[in-house]
Amino acid sequence: MSRVTLYMAMSLDGFITGPDDDAQNPAGVNGMRLMDWLGNVDSGGDNTGDNDRVDAYRPGAPNSQIVYDEAMATGAVITGKRTGDFAGYWGGDHHDGVPIFVPTHQASAENPYERVHYVTDGIESCVKQAKAAAGDRDILLHGAYTAQECLKAGVLDVIEIQLRPVLLGQGRLLFDGLPPKHVELELVRTLEAPGVLHLRYEVQHP
Repeated sequence: MSRVTLYMAMSLDGFITGPDDDAQNPAGVNGMRLMDWLGNVDSGGDNTGDNDRVDAYRPGAPNSQIVYDEAMATGAVITGKRTGDFAGYWGGDHHDGVPIFVPTHQASAENPYERVHYVTDGIESCVKQAKAAAGDRDILLHGAYTAQECLKAGVLDVIEIQLRPVLLGQGRLLFDGLPPKHVELELVRTLEAPGVLHLRYEVQHP
């Protein structure tokens, strides 16, 4: 069965960007160091969505390759609108030509990408559509706010954290908007690689 998996690089103090993140600097001040576990992060990121770009970002460490390859094997992408806007929707092709679903209250007036689909009737509907498109493959989730909405709706299945050994001190927190209600997780895999600890958690649904 298709599952929704959040992939997120995070500092030890819980930040997924540095401060002052915006469209011109999506990772915020010094936030790109969170992505140093990937290959070729300083190439400028042309957002073309082609296989050469995907291959260029593949990390060199074997354990990091496992996580990266799993992410690139997913059959659909769900991204928050803010994240998608900042990334230019990866030129309409995040990887392998899979569809991209964007939960939002209001769809963009113009959408030049045939694979990008705005979903305005709630996160559950967005996940349902992504699962239908992904078939038996999993779904890759991007965006802190969207991850929080998925957790609150009970539709997030796996959290894959790339924990980086740094304290950013300020920035955007991954779990900043959750209500005071416990979400139980089970740590099911730990992979060590140079400069990063990959932590895989299964969300325990009641």
